[in-house]
Amino acid sequence: MKDITLKIDNKEFKFPVVIGTENEKGIDISKLRAETGYITLDPGYANTGSCESSITYTNGEKGILRYRGIPIEELAQHSDFIEVANLLIWGTLPTKVMRKRFTDLLTNNALLHEGLKHHFEGFPFDAHPMAMLSAMVNALSCYHPVLALPHSSREIEKAAAILISKIRTITAFSYKMSRGEPFIYPKPEFSYVENLLYMMFSLPHEPYEVRPEVKRAVDLILILHADHEQNCSTSTVRMVASSGANLFASISAGIAALWGHLHGGASQAAIEMLEEIHSGKMDVKQYIKMAKDKKNSFRLMGFGHRVYKNYDPRARILKKLSRNVFKVLKYKDHLLDIALELEEIALNDPYFIERKLYPNVDFYSGLIYRAIGVPKNMFPVFFAIGRLPGWIAHWKEATDINRLQIARPRQIYTGPAKQSYVPMDKRSAAISKN
Repeated sequence: MKDITLKIDNKEFKFPVVIGTENEKGIDISKLRAETGYITLDPGYANTGSCESSITYTNGEKGILRYRGIPIEELAQHSDFIEVANLLIWGTLPTKVMRKRFTDLLTNNALLHEGLKHHFEGFPFDAHPMAMLSAMVNALSCYHPVLALPHSSREIEKAAAILISKIRTITAFSYKMSRGEPFIYPKPEFSYVENLLYMMFSLPHEPYEVRPEVKRAVDLILILHADHEQNCSTSTVRMVASSGANLFASISAGIAALWGHLHGGASQAAIEMLEEIHSGKMDVKQYIKMAKDKKNSFRLMGFGHRVYKNYDPRARILKKLSRNVFKVLKYKDHLLDIALELEEIALNDPYFIERKLYPNVDFYSGLIYRAIGVPKNMFPVFFAIGRLPGWIAHWKEATDINRLQIARPRQIYTGPAKQSYVPMDKRSAAISKN
């Protein structure tokens, strides 16, 4: 395709067009300010591409999500979280040898350094687990300084294994601390998800038996959260990495970004909305009416997505999974009935259809966590565990020696024009005039 011509102040400027693998088109405006004196203004970066990436492809209009070209539906059916982690970080599905080596690294790095373990004692018992997670991941760089800025493939593999393995242990320990229960250590013979659930829910006198269906459900949720291209937390990881910050610090920043209620906290917000409906304060139809009222700031949580203008493919998978989990566990939850009713009304209401507001991944993930026994404040922590391989893959891609460039967005200044300094004894008069 030819260059794009932009006409400004009766002058024409040409900018190259960049075309992606899936025929995505972008205009390279990297020289826009230098050549024209203008910048673009795009609040929220909704129309701005911050990088070129070969990791994940999404198509919101068609409801497509692919990791390294493989549809999420196929990965959900055939793969597991550790295999997906390998795929995202290294670009290919692992061989048996690669899988065995990485699994062994995960097993060998599951324990926390005793010094790091004592950091938990500095947090109040009711500290939010996302605060602990971010702080503890950042602290890992002190215990693994050689791997903070990994360069070789083996160093990156070791650093990835440390993060992916230890985030699970940190999660379980933070949960135990909040309940005043003793820490439970991982078992080397258990799989990744088995150890996560075992360390969280076991007691010294009452070991937790991980049911295969529950293990598979958590594994699947982690797969569905593993990456989602340039979302808020991933963009945060890449921006922090662009400064030359180490891997652990960059991931810690991503966790902080994920903590927000509009990002990783959305599944908790969706559950709380369903709980409020169940409490009897308002029924489903009243919530729908509020969501459609332009004068009301209320948002229907779990519906709509910044990218998807179609049914979120992850939500479709989780909807089916939630029914299966509830059936196997013989778990009855009125919130699921409310969720299904809410979805049925919304999907047939012209207001939601016209605005393409479909259920997203947060709408059903919280229901599954709730059935398993995961408390609401731990929902974003599980999200972080799932998203970690994607963050690592993006850090690796962003810090490639041929790509590294510090991120530095521009702005349009809207503050006061130039004004003189006012001495202290004259400020009252100056303020009264204004």
